[in-house]
Amino acid sequence: MVGQMRARLWRHDVRLLSPVTSAALVHASRPHLFLEMELEGVVGFGEISPQPVNVNGDPGCDEVVAELENFTLRQIVEVAKREGTSPHWTRVTHFAGSRRASYFACTLLEMALLDAHLRAHHLTIERLWPSQYETPSQITVSLLDDNVWAPSGRAERVRAKVSSSPVSEEKWHRLAQLGLPVVLDFNCSAASIQDVATLVAAAQSHVNVTAVEQPFSPGNVVEHARLARMLDVAVSLDEGVRHRRDLEQIARYGAARMVCVKPARVGGYAQARTMIEQGEQLGLEVYLGGYFETPLGRRANRALARHLVTSPSDIGDADLDAAESLASDPWGYGYIPGAALAATAPLLNWEW
Repeated sequence: MVGQMRARLWRHDVRLLSPVTSAALVHASRPHLFLEMELEGVVGFGEISPQPVNVNGDPGCDEVVAELENFTLRQIVEVAKREGTSPHWTRVTHFAGSRRASYFACTLLEMALLDAHLRAHHLTIERLWPSQYETPSQITVSLLDDNVWAPSGRAERVRAKVSSSPVSEEKWHRLAQLGLPVVLDFNCSAASIQDVATLVAAAQSHVNVTAVEQPFSPGNVVEHARLARMLDVAVSLDEGVRHRRDLEQIARYGAARMVCVKPARVGGYAQARTMIEQGEQLGLEVYLGGYFETPLGRRANRALARHLVTSPSDIGDADLDAAESLASDPWGYGYIPGAALAATAPLLNWEW
């Protein structure tokens, strides 16, 4: 018979030290959801950082909270009661429904259960996913604002936020000074294939453009395939990568040569691992996405990337004011709730 189960959920808005403007939003801070699950005396901790509002097919934070409360947590309770024990963390991805918030809620629950599993066995995430590669990091900057860019450090690629609007010579020059290969990230904002081609041509006179990321809407494999045939640089898809079926469609139509897999968007780390392996089997260059996670999420991302991925990924130190959100701990992802969370009333506090 299953023992006591408890869940506590906090929302904590974390400020970015260097705000970033995308085509849809100005990211000066980001909501973070922290879930603490206690299962038979063992506590696990997970985190995701959803969009503040619905954008480009991704759910807003309130939508994820409602999904977690009304569906995802209820499912784990039902499974635990039926089977007499809480489900293994790798099964959580199978809880996902058709609602766009479902994958994000499942990721949060999966992270907490995985952390609890590691803590119960006195393991770290690196023991589960031992490093196989020296996976480099990429940084993100924006050509849509005038904010000061953080130093590149040991990054080997830069993602530059753009739109269909022209970029000034001064901003191209600043980007060139980073001395890194560039991915132009449109965040679904391109108006036409010609707009993308025009911006790429302008960029190539200043920097080494290796790819354009998600110019058009998620699911629009036809326009991306047309663009891929026209450009002399790779097309990469990000918002359009949500399921294994997406990878099959991308490969079938030749819609991209690169794909960004984000664990929260695809339903968790078990699913992300499967999709990374599938993408590589399909001949796609796969990199791990993130950017807004606190050190907790970054450590999980970094461990998975170094276990499976060779391309530059979002695994560098987070550019967030999150020092009081977390406290260090030796097991699992290496963090537990810190002073900022302890002083905040949880959004949800369930016991079963």
